[in-house]
Amino acid sequence: MFEVSVEETFSAGHALRGYRGKCENVHGHNYRVRVTLEGPQLDNIGLLVDFTELKRVVREIMGRLDHQFINDLEPFKTVNPSAENLAKYFYDEVTRLLRGLPPGAHVTDVILWETDTSRAQYRPAGGKS
Repeated sequence: MFEVSVEETFSAGHALRGYRGKCENVHGHNYRVRVTLEGPQLDNIGLLVDFTELKRVVREIMGRLDHQFINDLEPFKTVNPSAENLAKYFYDEVTRLLRGLPPGAHVTDVILWETDTSRAQYRPAGGKS
């Protein structure tokens, strides 16, 4: 099995609805996101995924969030913008936007850091990382 990952960073603000404490107030983070893919075979030039293409997709998604108040953006107008929900959002969007992968290749997980020491991870049920 082959595995590749890319990491990117962005800055954004949010407020956690229903939270009792400081994080219910508007505040910001310097987020870091890692997207990992795996697959059993490589394409005809020996790649699981072109890093340039994977970074382009991740940056497209980040561009919607960077320097924004996440609560004002879909789907976070109704979905609480927690690290967990942001990790799933990246998983869903990368899976939707990334095309041309070799057979069996797929996103395995997304890790999203809110701080250097606090992170959330999303992987589909039955997945591994």
